[in-house]
Amino acid sequence: MKARSTLLVAVLTLSVAVISPTPASASTNICIAYDTGGLGDRSFNDATLAGVKKAQNQHTFTFEGVVTDGTAADRVKRLRTLTNKNCSAIIAVGAEYREAVEQLSTEFPKTHFSIIGDASIAALNVSSIVFADEQGAFLAGFSAALTTKTGRVAMITTPSTAENYQNGFLAGVNASKKKVRTFVNYTATNLDIAATALIRMGVDVIYTATTGSADDAFSAIVKASTAKNRKKNASDVFLILSEPDLYLTVTPATAKYLIASVVKRVDSAISDIIDAAIKDNKISDVLDAEAGFYGRRYTIADKGIEIVLRSKALGAQAASINAAAVAAYAR
Repeated sequence: MKARSTLLVAVLTLSVAVISPTPASASTNICIAYDTGGLGDRSFNDATLAGVKKAQNQHTFTFEGVVTDGTAADRVKRLRTLTNKNCSAIIAVGAEYREAVEQLSTEFPKTHFSIIGDASIAALNVSSIVFADEQGAFLAGFSAALTTKTGRVAMITTPSTAENYQNGFLAGVNASKKKVRTFVNYTATNLDIAATALIRMGVDVIYTATTGSADDAFSAIVKASTAKNRKKNASDVFLILSEPDLYLTVTPATAKYLIASVVKRVDSAISDIIDAAIKDNKISDVLDAEAGFYGRRYTIADKGIEIVLRSKALGAQAASINAAAVAAYAR
């Protein structure tokens, strides 16, 4: 789902006219406030651009983007700049834009904002776009249970997001009806240390539910699986990744240890936002009527969360994985 072209890495501000088969109003201008790093981040920014390209296959529109340096003041500044661009929709990429979107949505009540990854702004001109993290974790837990040879699987997550993922992961493992022990390690930064500790406990499938780079965790997994002094008949260790929260460098020699990716379809969400804007509409499903939160929560049922199976052995279990997900959530 990610746009990975190195030609885009250095682009910090975009102003692009595009042509596609289905014309829309010439006044349709889509504005994007990218998160820190801009394009080439192999994460939410690139996934957002992938959604723009997906929408280009259906509509004609212009789009332009700005990139923040990450400070609160700059986020407000970048969004304020876009309010002067006659934008049909302003898309803020990442929950760190929450305070800036909340402030400017009040200042500009006729401007429509969308924010990716947050649902805590009570404003009718804000579409909150979130993903059912626990459902993605369910897919990971079920797949991990099917894969393990040691009967021990684990999840690495941050303390702040643990509740979102942990319940789903445990539910997925339990749904497999296999005798599998589960472990959870909490860390925000030391993925290699966390992964190594789990491997020493006999864990052979690790699901990472953090953000940023997963390279350290993957390196620990590959190192353990290829160590010359490993025990005879020891199981290889495998990784299940969460995208686009995490990115990873995979080589032909290490690809076998990445067995699956749980994918939040940010590209589909962005395409939906653009489609609504072109139709002079907005995404406003009820997320919490009492609190006044509107937007959309993407789930397994609407294919807003999917699992990409990279292992041939696990791929053979695709039908059972999908059936378990439907039974748990797509009702």
